[in-house]
Amino acid sequence: MNDYGLLIETLLPETALVVAALAVLAADLAFLGGKPHRQRLGVAGFIALVGLAVATVLALNFQQRVGVFPLTGSTHLTGSTRAAIFVLTFLTTLFIVSTSRLKNPAEHIALTLFAAAGCSLMVTADNLLVIFASLELASLSLYILAGFDKTSPASAEAGLKYFLYGGTAAAFLLFGFSLLYGLTGEIGLGAIAQQLSRTPETPLLVVAAVLVFVGFGYKVAAAPFHIWAPDAYQGAPVTSAALIASASKVAGFVLLARVLSVFWCGELFVKGQAVGWVAVLLLLAAVSLLLGNIVALAQQNIRRLLAYSAIAHAGVLLLGALAAGAVVFPNTSFEAQQHLAYYLFTYGLATVGVFGVVAVMEANGLPAQRLSDFAGLWQRSRLLGGTLMVFVLSLAGVPPLAGFMAKFLVLRDALALAAAKIPFANFVFALVLLAVALTVLGLFYYLQILRYAFVSAPKEGEPTADTAPLRVPTPAAFALVFAAAALVVTGILAAA
Repeated sequence: MNDYGLLIETLLPETALVVAALAVLAADLAFLGGKPHRQRLGVAGFIALVGLAVATVLALNFQQRVGVFPLTGSTHLTGSTRAAIFVLTFLTTLFIVSTSRLKNPAEHIALTLFAAAGCSLMVTADNLLVIFASLELASLSLYILAGFDKTSPASAEAGLKYFLYGGTAAAFLLFGFSLLYGLTGEIGLGAIAQQLSRTPETPLLVVAAVLVFVGFGYKVAAAPFHIWAPDAYQGAPVTSAALIASASKVAGFVLLARVLSVFWCGELFVKGQAVGWVAVLLLLAAVSLLLGNIVALAQQNIRRLLAYSAIAHAGVLLLGALAAGAVVFPNTSFEAQQHLAYYLFTYGLATVGVFGVVAVMEANGLPAQRLSDFAGLWQRSRLLGGTLMVFVLSLAGVPPLAGFMAKFLVLRDALALAAAKIPFANFVFALVLLAVALTVLGLFYYLQILRYAFVSAPKEGEPTADTAPLRVPTPAAFALVFAAAALVVTGILAAA
């Protein structure tokens, strides 16, 4: 098979998504112009779900081969995380089909598929140019999705802030990539790593690493590059926020781990010394852990609470990405890559699930912004209340749910990496202890959600005071049950 045949084979999952997106637009334009909104949304959703199912099967069946084509590559993270992105997008699409009332449903669904294709290509790309192009494909789609609700000023604000901060971060990232190219004369990650392994760290390499971390810090909502996240989570349409918080975060951290493997190769001759870029990454992790957990305590809006909890999770995930990218310590990096993928997928399931509950409540005409809006949810819907409990407890890291095992495994990998005497090993030990302590603190704001849903009753006269049962559409019910069951089962299996 020639190079182009290998490229097509490698990118079959992304091709399936692009074909599905184009089919959605073509079907809506050619046959559904004057049809009711519900029918247009149903057809678009059906085509998208088929495309996502096909892409997931292709991603799981395709045997990844390192260096299969010069523009693409593979690590232990690649195959599993591509499938994870498709599954999270599949669940998000089920919520769109069940609850969305936005105009232009075909464009909404098509942009969701384009965003998923960009995220998938991000974790597959092995070339600086393709990495940047795929990141921009995902980002531009998500910018539009964040501001897709033309009737909402909050949605317009979310899209604008997301776009402005994203454009600035992209400039930093591209400048960092240009410095890497200038230092090595290569644009492939493997070739760059080989060049860096022959020379010790230079000040310019530290500058390149810092610029790259600024770009990725924005992408994964790590402090202090998190400013966009609370407003985007709060103002974007709920299903768009779900995709931003799940599939986009999976792709961002996997790509960060792969880029970190390049910087680790520059450590071969300076191992054990005080190396600048390691300190920068650990500082980002520390600030994210502290700011995310502390500010989340003061939040009364559930979407902003999820945004700040995402920043706190980013602190732990930065430690996981550091361990997963440490290819100079192969005994620790192999398992760390698997554990990072597990953490990202289970975090994505829980986050999509919470946003799904919010979407169903809004589809029933209820406000679902403040924590008090969830008062009496258990009495009105056992399904929504029960699944919400699973999602929130998993995010909080309560055993035996997957969130507990994922955090435990990632922090254990960070300790193993510190035991290998990496630079700033004592700081890594301190960060692990800090993450454990702040997990206990995080229980307070997570359990606030459940206190309202299970214990508090709505006050007389409030919009939520109605006690009529809530209607949960079948596709949304399936997505909620699937995500909750997956969190329970994978948590028990990981602990076994």
